[in-house]
Amino acid sequence: MSGHSKWSTIKHKKTAADNKRGQIFTKLGRAITIAVKEGGPEVGSNFKLRLAVDKARAVNMPKLNIERAIEKGSGQGEDGSLEMVVYEGFGPSQVAVMVEAVTDNKNRTAAGIKKTFERGGGHLGQPGSASHLFHKKGRLLVAKQTDVDSQMLKIIDLGVDDVEATGEAVEVLVPAANLGKIRDQLTQAGLAVKSAELIYKPLVIVELDSEQEIKLTEWLAGLEELDDVQSVYTNW
Repeated sequence: MSGHSKWSTIKHKKTAADNKRGQIFTKLGRAITIAVKEGGPEVGSNFKLRLAVDKARAVNMPKLNIERAIEKGSGQGEDGSLEMVVYEGFGPSQVAVMVEAVTDNKNRTAAGIKKTFERGGGHLGQPGSASHLFHKKGRLLVAKQTDVDSQMLKIIDLGVDDVEATGEAVEVLVPAANLGKIRDQLTQAGLAVKSAELIYKPLVIVELDSEQEIKLTEWLAGLEELDDVQSVYTNW
């Protein structure tokens, strides 16, 4: 490969990576703005904002970007018309899908999501068509300690819904309304909370064959790439 061609390839990859990074920062900034609009600009008293800021910091989003997003939510900038919208429907292989989006134009966002669903052979549904297949939960990942069994017993004593050791962390599921309280209790108990978020947890997991899994995975990647889409959950 010539030096010029090699540089062109590297430059192309860097541009793609920078664009992806920029898209991630934009989505995180919108999540921060929405959290401020819903609960105010103080991280100490607005747990949704605390979650959004923690996610932004986890991917090294610049402090200035975070501050600007908070200002926008406080009405000190543009994006004052942003709002959170939840869409639900069925994707490839009739897998149930919940989509959280942040938008300043619901018609545009709905049209884009609807088109993506239809491309995958699925369809958007009415409110309640897929959401009854999920529970809203709080999910925390806690760094594993040497004695994982004792650690899990300590977590169970806090009154959580479920605890499971996965990879390098312990996954903890709690009622959505208790996420902030349980997070603080875990920290006070000397446990390192790696992340905390609100999720849609499926009541039942569907089984797919390898071909269906590949198709669904590719389709989900396209759905998550949409600018307004924040989070996607499935029962797969």
